[in-house]
Amino acid sequence: MKPAPSRPNHAQPDLFRPRLLDIVNPAHPLVKLADAIDWASFEKHLEPIFADAGRGAKPVRMMVGLQYLKYAFDQSDEGVVAGWVENPYWQYFCGGVFFEHTAPIDSSSMTKWRAYLKEAGVEEMLAETIRTGLRGGFVKPADLARVNVDTTAQEKNIRFPTDARLLDRSRERLVRRARSRGIALRQTYARVGKRALRMQSAYAAAKQFKRAAREERRLRTFLGRVVRDIERNCNGLAGPLQAELDNARRLLVQKRSDSRKLYSLHEPHVECIAKGKAHKRYEFGCKVGLVTSARSNWILGARAFHGAPYDGHTLGAALEQSERLTGTAPRQATCDLGYRGHGYTGACNVQIVKRRRKGLPRALRHWWKRRSAIEPVIGHVKSESRMDRNRLAHAIGDKINAILAACGFNLRKLLRAFACALRFLLEILAKFEQVRLAPSAAQAIAV
Repeated sequence: MKPAPSRPNHAQPDLFRPRLLDIVNPAHPLVKLADAIDWASFEKHLEPIFADAGRGAKPVRMMVGLQYLKYAFDQSDEGVVAGWVENPYWQYFCGGVFFEHTAPIDSSSMTKWRAYLKEAGVEEMLAETIRTGLRGGFVKPADLARVNVDTTAQEKNIRFPTDARLLDRSRERLVRRARSRGIALRQTYARVGKRALRMQSAYAAAKQFKRAAREERRLRTFLGRVVRDIERNCNGLAGPLQAELDNARRLLVQKRSDSRKLYSLHEPHVECIAKGKAHKRYEFGCKVGLVTSARSNWILGARAFHGAPYDGHTLGAALEQSERLTGTAPRQATCDLGYRGHGYTGACNVQIVKRRRKGLPRALRHWWKRRSAIEPVIGHVKSESRMDRNRLAHAIGDKINAILAACGFNLRKLLRAFACALRFLLEILAKFEQVRLAPSAAQAIAV
Protein backbone atom coordinates (compact mmCIF):
# COMPACT_ATOMS: atom_id res chain seq x y z
CA MET A 1 0.00 0.00 0.00
CA LYS A 2 1.67 3.17 -1.17
CA PRO A 3 0.72 6.27 0.82
CA ALA A 4 -1.15 9.07 -0.83
CA PRO A 5 0.11 12.69 -0.81
CA SER A 6 -0.28 14.62 2.44
CA ARG A 7 -2.68 17.27 1.04
CA PRO A 8 -4.13 16.86 -2.47
CA ASN A 9 -3.85 19.89 -4.73
CA HIS A 10 -7.48 20.69 -5.66
CA ALA A 11 -7.24 23.60 -8.05
CA GLN A 12 -10.85 23.16 -9.12
CA PRO A 13 -13.27 24.32 -6.35
CA ASP A 14 -16.16 22.09 -5.40
CA LEU A 15 -19.59 23.66 -5.76
CA PHE A 16 -21.23 21.52 -3.09
CA ARG A 17 -18.45 21.31 -0.48
CA PRO A 18 -16.97 24.29 1.39
CA ARG A 19 -13.21 24.64 1.54
CA LEU A 20 -11.66 24.28 4.97
CA LEU A 21 -9.59 27.43 4.41
CA ASP A 22 -12.86 29.37 4.24
CA ILE A 23 -14.06 27.88 7.54
CA VAL A 24 -11.09 27.74 9.91
CA ASN A 25 -9.40 30.68 11.57
CA PRO A 26 -5.83 30.96 10.19
CA ALA A 27 -4.64 32.18 13.59
CA HIS A 28 -5.96 29.13 15.45
CA PRO A 29 -3.14 27.21 17.22
CA LEU A 30 -4.13 23.91 15.59
CA VAL A 31 -3.93 25.53 12.13
CA LYS A 32 -0.54 27.02 12.97
CA LEU A 33 0.68 23.64 14.23
CA ALA A 34 -0.62 21.86 11.12
CA ASP A 35 1.36 24.26 8.92
CA ALA A 36 4.51 23.92 11.06
CA ILE A 37 4.79 20.12 11.05
CA ASP A 38 6.89 18.63 8.24
CA TRP A 39 4.38 16.09 6.96
CA ALA A 40 6.59 15.17 4.00
CA SER A 41 9.08 13.60 6.40
CA PHE A 42 6.46 11.01 7.38
CA GLU A 43 5.91 10.04 3.76
CA LYS A 44 9.66 9.65 3.36
CA HIS A 45 10.26 7.56 6.49
CA LEU A 46 7.01 5.59 6.65
CA GLU A 47 6.56 4.69 2.98
CA PRO A 48 8.98 1.67 3.12
CA ILE A 49 6.87 0.15 5.92
CA PHE A 50 3.87 -0.46 3.67
CA ALA A 51 3.73 -3.16 1.02
CA ASP A 52 3.22 -2.36 -2.66
CA ALA A 53 0.42 -4.91 -3.08
CA GLY A 54 -3.10 -4.78 -1.74
CA ARG A 55 -5.68 -2.05 -1.41
CA GLY A 56 -4.52 1.52 -1.69
CA ALA A 57 -3.51 3.05 1.62
CA LYS A 58 -5.10 6.05 3.25
CA PRO A 59 -3.03 9.26 3.20
CA VAL A 60 -0.15 9.12 5.64
CA ARG A 61 -0.90 12.62 6.89
CA MET A 62 -4.46 11.70 7.81
CA MET A 63 -3.40 8.55 9.68
CA VAL A 64 -0.56 10.28 11.52
CA GLY A 65 -2.79 13.26 12.31
CA LEU A 66 -5.50 11.03 13.77
CA GLN A 67 -2.95 9.31 16.00
CA TYR A 68 -1.65 12.71 17.13
CA LEU A 69 -5.17 13.97 17.90
CA LYS A 70 -6.09 10.77 19.73
CA TYR A 71 -3.30 11.16 22.28
CA ALA A 72 -3.26 14.95 22.43
CA PHE A 73 -6.96 15.14 23.34
CA ASP A 74 -7.29 11.80 25.18
CA GLN A 75 -9.67 10.13 22.74
CA SER A 76 -10.37 6.53 21.84
CA ASP A 77 -10.08 5.31 18.25
CA GLU A 78 -13.84 5.58 17.86
CA GLY A 79 -13.96 8.99 19.53
CA VAL A 80 -11.27 10.61 17.40
CA VAL A 81 -12.85 9.35 14.15
CA ALA A 82 -16.27 10.64 15.24
CA GLY A 83 -14.77 13.97 16.33
CA TRP A 84 -13.00 14.33 12.99
CA VAL A 85 -16.38 14.45 11.24
CA GLU A 86 -17.60 17.30 13.45
CA ASN A 87 -14.44 19.40 13.79
CA PRO A 88 -13.13 21.33 10.74
CA TYR A 89 -9.89 22.10 12.56
CA TRP A 90 -9.19 18.40 13.00
CA GLN A 91 -9.91 17.84 9.30
CA TYR A 92 -7.50 20.63 8.35
CA PHE A 93 -4.85 19.22 10.70
CA CYS A 94 -5.17 15.81 8.99
CA GLY A 95 -4.66 17.27 5.52
CA GLY A 96 -8.24 17.81 4.41
CA VAL A 97 -9.13 20.35 1.71
CA PHE A 98 -12.94 20.26 1.74
CA PHE A 99 -15.19 19.81 4.76
CA GLU A 100 -16.30 16.17 4.89
CA HIS A 101 -19.54 14.88 6.41
CA THR A 102 -18.61 11.19 6.62
CA ALA A 103 -15.89 9.36 8.52
CA PRO A 104 -12.73 8.88 6.45
CA ILE A 105 -11.89 5.45 7.89
CA ASP A 106 -13.21 2.80 10.21
CA SER A 107 -11.80 3.01 13.72
CA SER A 108 -10.27 -0.46 13.37
CA SER A 109 -7.97 0.93 10.65
CA MET A 110 -6.08 2.89 13.30
CA THR A 111 -5.30 -0.32 15.19
CA LYS A 112 -4.06 -2.01 12.02
CA TRP A 113 -2.02 1.05 11.06
CA ARG A 114 -0.25 1.09 14.44
CA ALA A 115 0.56 -2.59 13.96
CA TYR A 116 2.33 -1.71 10.70
CA LEU A 117 4.31 1.14 12.29
CA LYS A 118 5.64 -0.73 15.32
CA GLU A 119 8.13 1.04 17.60
CA ALA A 120 10.35 2.60 14.93
CA GLY A 121 7.44 4.29 13.17
CA VAL A 122 6.00 5.92 16.27
CA GLU A 123 9.47 7.04 17.32
CA GLU A 124 9.57 9.07 14.10
CA MET A 125 6.32 10.73 15.18
CA LEU A 126 7.87 11.71 18.53
CA ALA A 127 11.02 13.00 16.81
CA GLU A 128 8.93 15.23 14.55
CA THR A 129 7.28 16.94 17.54
CA ILE A 130 10.74 17.84 18.82
CA ARG A 131 11.90 19.06 15.40
CA THR A 132 8.74 21.18 15.08
CA GLY A 133 9.52 22.82 18.41
CA LEU A 134 13.09 23.50 17.28
CA ARG A 135 11.96 25.08 13.99
CA GLY A 136 9.44 27.26 15.82
CA GLY A 137 11.97 28.40 18.41
CA PHE A 138 9.99 26.89 21.29
CA VAL A 139 12.69 24.28 21.95
CA LYS A 140 16.19 25.70 22.25
CA PRO A 141 19.15 23.56 21.14
CA ALA A 142 20.71 24.20 24.55
CA ASP A 143 17.67 22.56 26.19
CA LEU A 144 18.71 19.19 24.74
CA ALA A 145 22.04 19.18 26.57
CA ARG A 146 20.68 18.71 30.10
CA VAL A 147 17.92 16.18 30.75
CA ASN A 148 16.00 14.59 33.60
CA VAL A 149 15.43 10.83 33.61
CA ASP A 150 12.88 8.87 35.61
CA THR A 151 10.72 5.75 35.36
CA THR A 152 7.06 5.16 36.03
CA ALA A 153 4.63 2.26 35.83
CA GLN A 154 2.33 2.00 32.83
CA GLU A 155 -0.63 -0.07 33.96
CA LYS A 156 -2.32 -2.49 31.60
CA ASN A 157 -6.08 -2.43 31.21
CA ILE A 158 -6.68 -5.71 33.06
CA ARG A 159 -8.80 -6.80 36.00
CA PHE A 160 -7.07 -6.81 39.39
CA PRO A 161 -5.54 -10.30 39.57
CA THR A 162 -6.38 -12.77 42.34
CA ASP A 163 -5.63 -16.49 42.30
CA ALA A 164 -9.31 -17.44 42.56
CA ARG A 165 -10.36 -15.23 39.65
CA LEU A 166 -7.51 -16.45 37.46
CA LEU A 167 -8.24 -20.11 38.17
CA ASP A 168 -11.93 -19.75 37.34
CA ARG A 169 -11.28 -17.62 34.28
CA SER A 170 -8.72 -20.10 32.95
CA ARG A 171 -11.25 -22.93 33.32
CA GLU A 172 -13.86 -20.92 31.39
CA ARG A 173 -11.46 -20.16 28.54
CA LEU A 174 -10.32 -23.79 28.31
CA VAL A 175 -13.90 -25.04 28.12
CA ARG A 176 -14.73 -22.53 25.37
CA ARG A 177 -11.65 -23.47 23.33
CA ALA A 178 -12.34 -27.18 23.72
CA ARG A 179 -15.95 -26.81 22.56
CA SER A 180 -14.84 -24.81 19.51
CA ARG A 181 -12.62 -27.76 18.53
CA GLY A 182 -15.31 -30.34 19.16
CA ILE A 183 -13.69 -31.92 22.24
CA ALA A 184 -16.23 -33.56 24.53
CA LEU A 185 -15.56 -32.92 28.22
CA ARG A 186 -16.88 -35.08 31.05
CA GLN A 187 -17.71 -32.02 33.13
CA THR A 188 -17.26 -28.27 32.67
CA TYR A 189 -17.76 -27.23 36.35
CA ALA A 190 -19.63 -24.11 35.20
CA ARG A 191 -22.22 -24.12 37.98
CA VAL A 192 -20.04 -25.27 40.90
CA GLY A 193 -17.14 -23.11 39.71
CA LYS A 194 -19.27 -19.99 39.72
CA ARG A 195 -20.53 -20.78 43.22
CA ALA A 196 -17.02 -21.49 44.53
CA LEU A 197 -15.74 -18.17 43.21
CA ARG A 198 -18.65 -16.29 44.78
CA MET A 199 -18.11 -18.00 48.15
CA GLN A 200 -14.37 -17.37 48.05
CA SER A 201 -14.94 -13.65 47.54
CA ALA A 202 -17.51 -13.52 50.34
CA TYR A 203 -15.27 -15.38 52.79
CA ALA A 204 -12.30 -13.18 51.94
CA ALA A 205 -14.38 -10.02 52.47
CA ALA A 206 -15.49 -11.35 55.85
CA LYS A 207 -11.84 -12.17 56.71
CA GLN A 208 -12.62 -15.87 57.04
CA PHE A 209 -9.40 -16.81 55.32
CA LYS A 210 -9.42 -20.54 56.02
CA ARG A 211 -12.81 -20.95 54.36
CA ALA A 212 -11.66 -18.70 51.48
CA ALA A 213 -8.57 -20.89 51.02
CA ARG A 214 -10.77 -23.98 50.91
CA GLU A 215 -12.86 -22.55 48.07
CA GLU A 216 -9.71 -21.56 46.25
CA ARG A 217 -8.44 -25.14 46.46
CA ARG A 218 -11.73 -26.30 44.95
CA LEU A 219 -11.27 -23.91 42.03
CA ARG A 220 -7.74 -25.25 41.53
CA THR A 221 -9.09 -28.79 41.52
CA PHE A 222 -11.73 -27.92 38.90
CA LEU A 223 -9.09 -26.40 36.63
CA GLY A 224 -6.77 -29.38 37.02
CA ARG A 225 -9.54 -31.82 36.09
CA VAL A 226 -10.42 -29.86 32.95
CA VAL A 227 -6.75 -29.72 31.91
CA ARG A 228 -6.29 -33.48 32.32
CA ASP A 229 -9.56 -34.17 30.51
CA ILE A 230 -8.44 -32.14 27.49
CA GLU A 231 -5.00 -33.77 27.46
CA ARG A 232 -6.58 -37.23 27.40
CA ASN A 233 -8.88 -36.45 24.49
CA CYS A 234 -6.57 -34.48 22.22
CA ASN A 235 -3.02 -35.11 21.01
CA GLY A 236 -0.75 -32.81 19.06
CA LEU A 237 -2.36 -29.55 20.19
CA ALA A 238 -1.49 -26.33 18.47
CA GLY A 239 -2.75 -22.79 18.32
CA PRO A 240 -4.93 -21.01 20.88
CA LEU A 241 -5.88 -24.15 22.81
CA GLN A 242 -2.25 -25.05 23.40
CA ALA A 243 -1.55 -21.52 24.65
CA GLU A 244 -4.50 -21.75 27.05
CA LEU A 245 -3.24 -25.10 28.36
CA ASP A 246 0.24 -23.65 28.94
CA ASN A 247 -1.25 -20.77 30.92
CA ALA A 248 -3.41 -23.17 32.95
CA ARG A 249 -0.42 -25.36 33.84
CA ARG A 250 1.48 -22.26 34.82
CA LEU A 251 -1.35 -21.20 37.12
CA LEU A 252 -1.54 -24.63 38.75
CA VAL A 253 2.12 -24.74 39.74
CA GLN A 254 2.87 -21.09 40.55
CA LYS A 255 3.26 -20.08 44.19
CA ARG A 256 2.80 -16.84 46.01
CA SER A 257 6.56 -16.30 46.37
CA ASP A 258 7.33 -16.81 42.66
CA SER A 259 8.99 -13.85 40.96
CA ARG A 260 7.47 -14.34 37.48
CA LYS A 261 3.81 -15.02 38.09
CA LEU A 262 0.94 -15.00 35.62
CA TYR A 263 -1.35 -12.05 36.30
CA SER A 264 -3.50 -11.99 33.16
CA LEU A 265 -4.59 -14.70 30.77
CA HIS A 266 -4.99 -12.48 27.70
CA GLU A 267 -1.88 -10.41 28.54
CA PRO A 268 0.57 -12.98 30.03
CA HIS A 269 3.54 -10.58 29.79
CA VAL A 270 2.09 -8.25 32.47
CA GLU A 271 4.36 -7.78 35.48
CA CYS A 272 3.75 -6.71 39.06
CA ILE A 273 5.54 -3.46 39.88
CA ALA A 274 5.81 -2.28 43.49
CA LYS A 275 6.39 1.50 43.52
CA GLY A 276 5.92 2.09 47.25
CA LYS A 277 2.75 4.19 46.91
CA ALA A 278 0.53 4.37 49.95
CA HIS A 279 -2.73 4.38 47.97
CA LYS A 280 -1.66 1.73 45.45
CA ARG A 281 0.95 -0.76 46.58
CA TYR A 282 1.16 -2.70 43.34
CA GLU A 283 0.66 -1.81 39.68
CA PHE A 284 0.32 -4.38 36.93
CA GLY A 285 1.86 -3.49 33.61
CA CYS A 286 5.39 -2.51 32.65
CA LYS A 287 7.99 0.15 33.40
CA VAL A 288 8.41 3.21 31.19
CA GLY A 289 11.53 5.35 31.16
CA LEU A 290 11.02 9.05 30.35
CA VAL A 291 13.66 11.59 29.34
CA THR A 292 12.70 15.28 29.56
CA SER A 293 14.61 18.48 28.96
CA ALA A 294 15.66 19.86 32.32
CA ARG A 295 14.94 23.50 31.45
CA SER A 296 11.67 23.41 29.49
CA ASN A 297 10.14 19.95 30.21
CA TRP A 298 9.82 18.65 26.64
CA ILE A 299 9.71 14.86 26.43
CA LEU A 300 12.78 13.75 24.48
CA GLY A 301 12.35 10.00 24.89
CA ALA A 302 9.86 7.42 26.14
CA ARG A 303 10.59 3.72 26.24
CA ALA A 304 8.75 0.73 27.74
CA PHE A 305 10.83 -1.93 29.51
CA HIS A 306 9.60 -5.45 30.18
CA GLY A 307 10.90 -7.81 32.81
CA ALA A 308 10.62 -5.24 35.63
CA PRO A 309 14.27 -4.14 35.41
CA TYR A 310 16.05 -2.07 38.03
CA ASP A 311 15.70 1.64 37.28
CA GLY A 312 19.43 2.16 36.92
CA HIS A 313 19.71 -0.55 34.28
CA THR A 314 17.31 1.35 32.01
CA LEU A 315 19.39 4.53 31.96
CA GLY A 316 21.63 3.61 29.03
CA ALA A 317 18.76 2.62 26.73
CA ALA A 318 16.75 5.74 27.65
CA LEU A 319 19.66 8.10 26.89
CA GLU A 320 20.42 6.24 23.65
CA GLN A 321 16.84 6.71 22.45
CA SER A 322 16.90 10.41 23.36
CA GLU A 323 20.11 10.94 21.40
CA ARG A 324 18.71 9.06 18.40
CA LEU A 325 15.48 11.09 18.30
CA THR A 326 16.95 14.53 18.91
CA GLY A 327 20.30 14.15 17.18
CA THR A 328 22.01 15.61 20.26
CA ALA A 329 23.87 13.64 22.90
CA PRO A 330 22.90 14.81 26.43
CA ARG A 331 25.83 16.19 28.40
CA GLN A 332 24.15 15.86 31.81
CA ALA A 333 21.39 13.58 33.07
CA THR A 334 19.86 14.12 36.52
CA CYS A 335 18.20 11.14 38.22
CA ASP A 336 16.78 10.29 41.63
CA LEU A 337 18.18 7.82 44.15
CA GLY A 338 16.52 4.92 42.34
CA TYR A 339 19.33 5.07 39.78
CA ARG A 340 22.15 4.34 42.21
CA GLY A 341 24.46 1.67 40.81
CA HIS A 342 23.29 2.28 37.26
CA GLY A 343 26.47 1.03 35.63
CA TYR A 344 26.22 3.54 32.78
CA THR A 345 29.59 4.04 31.05
CA GLY A 346 28.73 6.57 28.35
CA ALA A 347 29.93 10.14 27.90
CA CYS A 348 26.92 11.71 29.63
CA ASN A 349 27.51 13.06 33.14
CA VAL A 350 24.97 11.28 35.37
CA GLN A 351 23.98 13.20 38.50
CA ILE A 352 22.24 11.24 41.28
CA VAL A 353 20.26 13.66 43.44
CA LYS A 354 21.03 12.97 47.10
CA ARG A 355 19.40 14.24 50.25
CA ARG A 356 22.46 16.10 51.52
CA ARG A 357 23.32 19.04 49.28
CA LYS A 358 25.69 21.10 51.40
CA GLY A 359 28.85 22.21 49.64
CA LEU A 360 27.45 21.83 46.14
CA PRO A 361 28.16 24.54 43.55
CA ARG A 362 25.19 26.82 42.90
CA ALA A 363 24.81 25.72 39.27
CA LEU A 364 24.73 22.04 40.17
CA ARG A 365 22.30 22.70 43.02
CA HIS A 366 19.99 24.41 40.51
CA TRP A 367 19.90 21.37 38.23
CA TRP A 368 19.38 19.05 41.19
CA LYS A 369 16.31 21.09 42.11
CA ARG A 370 15.06 20.93 38.53
CA ARG A 371 15.03 17.12 38.66
CA SER A 372 11.64 17.16 40.38
CA ALA A 373 10.15 18.93 37.33
CA ILE A 374 9.80 15.53 35.64
CA GLU A 375 7.22 14.40 38.22
CA PRO A 376 4.36 16.65 36.99
CA VAL A 377 5.24 15.62 33.42
CA ILE A 378 4.62 12.00 34.39
CA GLY A 379 1.33 13.00 35.99
CA HIS A 380 0.13 14.85 32.88
CA VAL A 381 1.17 12.03 30.57
CA LYS A 382 -0.79 9.55 32.66
CA SER A 383 -3.92 11.62 33.20
CA GLU A 384 -4.17 13.33 29.80
CA SER A 385 -2.33 11.07 27.30
CA ARG A 386 -3.76 7.59 27.99
CA MET A 387 -0.83 6.11 29.89
CA ASP A 388 -2.80 5.43 33.06
CA ARG A 389 -4.57 2.37 31.58
CA ASN A 390 -2.90 1.06 28.45
CA ARG A 391 -5.53 -0.47 26.17
CA LEU A 392 -3.21 -1.54 23.33
CA ALA A 393 -2.69 -5.28 23.15
CA HIS A 394 0.48 -7.30 23.70
CA ALA A 395 4.02 -6.20 24.58
CA ILE A 396 4.41 -4.11 21.43
CA GLY A 397 1.29 -2.21 22.48
CA ASP A 398 3.09 -1.14 25.66
CA LYS A 399 5.95 0.34 23.64
CA ILE A 400 3.71 2.07 21.13
CA ASN A 401 1.40 3.53 23.79
CA ALA A 402 4.31 4.98 25.79
CA ILE A 403 5.77 6.79 22.77
CA LEU A 404 2.42 8.06 21.49
CA ALA A 405 1.58 9.35 24.98
CA ALA A 406 4.79 11.39 24.83
CA CYS A 407 3.72 12.68 21.40
CA GLY A 408 0.41 13.83 22.86
CA PHE A 409 2.17 15.71 25.67
CA ASN A 410 4.54 17.49 23.27
CA LEU A 411 1.66 18.40 20.94
CA ARG A 412 -0.24 20.07 23.78
CA LYS A 413 2.87 22.07 24.62
CA LEU A 414 3.18 23.12 20.98
CA LEU A 415 -0.46 24.22 20.89
CA ARG A 416 0.03 26.31 24.03
CA ALA A 417 3.25 27.77 22.57
CA PHE A 418 1.49 28.85 19.37
CA ALA A 419 -1.40 30.30 21.38
CA CYS A 420 0.98 32.28 23.64
CA ALA A 421 2.98 33.51 20.62
CA LEU A 422 -0.23 34.76 18.99
CA ARG A 423 -1.32 36.48 22.19
CA PHE A 424 2.11 38.12 22.52
CA LEU A 425 1.95 39.35 18.92
CA LEU A 426 -1.51 40.82 19.45
CA GLU A 427 -0.33 42.66 22.56
CA ILE A 428 2.60 44.16 20.64
CA LEU A 429 0.31 45.27 17.82
CA ALA A 430 -2.09 46.85 20.32
CA LYS A 431 0.73 48.81 21.96
CA PHE A 432 2.03 49.92 18.56
CA GLU A 433 -1.44 51.13 17.63
CA GLN A 434 -1.68 53.11 20.88
CA VAL A 435 1.67 54.77 20.20
CA ARG A 436 0.65 55.59 16.60
CA LEU A 437 -2.62 57.19 17.70
CA ALA A 438 -1.13 59.11 20.62
CA PRO A 439 0.04 62.25 18.67
CA SER A 440 -3.33 62.67 16.93
CA ALA A 441 -5.12 62.40 20.27
CA ALA A 442 -2.85 65.05 21.75
CA GLN A 443 -3.54 67.38 18.82
CA ALA A 444 -7.31 66.92 19.22
CA ILE A 445 -7.07 67.87 22.88
CA ALA A 446 -5.05 70.99 22.03
CA VAL A 447 -7.62 72.13 19.47
